[in-house]
Amino acid sequence: MKKQIPNIITLLNLLCGILSVFELLYFKNFVAASCFIVLGAVFDFFDGMTARLLGVSSPIGKELDSLSDVVTFGVAPSLIAFMLLNPVTIIYEDCPDVAEKNEIINYHAFVPLLMALFSSYRLAKFNLDTRQSDSFIGLATPANAFLWLSIPLIELQDRFHVLHDIMVTPYFIIPVSIICCVLLVSEIPMFSLKFHNLKWTENQIRFIFLILSAILLVFMWFAAIPVIIILYIILSIINNIINKQRNEISSSN
Repeated sequence: MKKQIPNIITLLNLLCGILSVFELLYFKNFVAASCFIVLGAVFDFFDGMTARLLGVSSPIGKELDSLSDVVTFGVAPSLIAFMLLNPVTIIYEDCPDVAEKNEIINYHAFVPLLMALFSSYRLAKFNLDTRQSDSFIGLATPANAFLWLSIPLIELQDRFHVLHDIMVTPYFIIPVSIICCVLLVSEIPMFSLKFHNLKWTENQIRFIFLILSAILLVFMWFAAIPVIIILYIILSIINNIINKQRNEISSSN
């Protein structure tokens, strides 16, 4: 039974992803859908930690984790972006007959669904890539998911309505969806938030990121999430440049 505890937590992550999709498709409740993704991220964090604490890490747990992440951090956020651009039906008042309804299909709304495909590919790649034990190669699926789930939550903040109005337009969603797809499968090294110890010298980039993120969250709440994702990408690139320079110096010596 002890071996199954982490798997149960992982399945709770999957359940959250399913409930997020359910809220979107049946009720178009974007806020609830976003909250279920956040809850799924909590379970995703604790399943690995629980497995390590209990000493019951297993190959099946790793596979199950990726399968759950496909739904929670791949399909669900992609659907959020898709449904923000959902096809609109226009009903003319002088044509009450159902057959006379004129439907406008926004085909560009299907572009965000590519993120689900690229997320699946990224997760499969992650399971086989031995380089990603302590860091990531490419944007992690939870980070991408948080970017998209932030849009409905930002709407709850009156002072950031302008930001929300920009983020729900095709001019934001379409290009950013494509950029996220590229980042998901890119070869850009990105730091993880796994701490092996609390030494500043070994975790400098992590501490800087967490401190700046905490400050942003205090002042901006949900509106801070997109900024934090951008900050994470920028700090990862800076960290890569610094590490490359250090390696060049050490190799020359």
